[in-house]
Amino acid sequence: MSVWSEKAMSPRDSGSVTNEFKYENSEEEEQEGFEDIEEKLKIGSLRAIVERDQDPSSKDVDDYTLRRFLRARDLNVEKASNMFLKYLSWRKSFVPNGTISLPEIPNEVAQNKMFMQGVDRKGRPILIVFGNRHKPSTSSPEEFKRFVVFGLDKICERMPHGKEKFVAIGDLEGWGYANSDIRGYLAALSILQDCYPERLGRLLIVNVPYIFMAVWKMVYPFIDSTTKKKINLVENKKLRSTLLAEIDEDQLPEVYGGKLPLVPIQDC
Repeated sequence: MSVWSEKAMSPRDSGSVTNEFKYENSEEEEQEGFEDIEEKLKIGSLRAIVERDQDPSSKDVDDYTLRRFLRARDLNVEKASNMFLKYLSWRKSFVPNGTISLPEIPNEVAQNKMFMQGVDRKGRPILIVFGNRHKPSTSSPEEFKRFVVFGLDKICERMPHGKEKFVAIGDLEGWGYANSDIRGYLAALSILQDCYPERLGRLLIVNVPYIFMAVWKMVYPFIDSTTKKKINLVENKKLRSTLLAEIDEDQLPEVYGGKLPLVPIQDC
């Protein structure tokens, strides 16, 4: 997979921004098996720690989940166990019923801003979010966080067999200061990085207006180095070619010139 490294940000023509990441030739293939002996041994060590010391519910967690937490902490078993146990505690308190129900997020659902449809060339499901539909004044921070969890749970449930990651398109066409929500963005980022590690395969941010860059500069330092490599701010003139490099036309949403209609997240 392509890797993107940090580069100086500079806006360009017609209200768009340049890509702040430099393309580098690198491979990041998703390894679905457990051929790596070191990983396999460390998964066993991680399971022994979390089952023995803290939470019996961890016995219901599969090895793929434990591997994601291990990879998020560079195979450090102690750090991964701390991260995983914090996740279990968070999940019990934040999602006590196991899932977020629609009555818990009425204002967020009414904004009709998150959709799922299609898969990329690697078979990973696609999530689309329209930033100009996000209205923080009509909801609450807690409801927004529940909506983020609702969406992430939905996309993870839709993973085809043998896949662990999803691709996201963040569309900022028409985004303005009324849509700006630094606290919400940071909360969503924290949930993604701390509770759904190694789930994001790629984030393509498209139709980026110049005014968004002030917000981006505030959020960017809170993105971990692994996640940064998966983010691409796409220039307007390269939008279609970039999307088609990642997604076949018959899997691309109609709004981007493809053939699939968008399906609201709540209808999936």
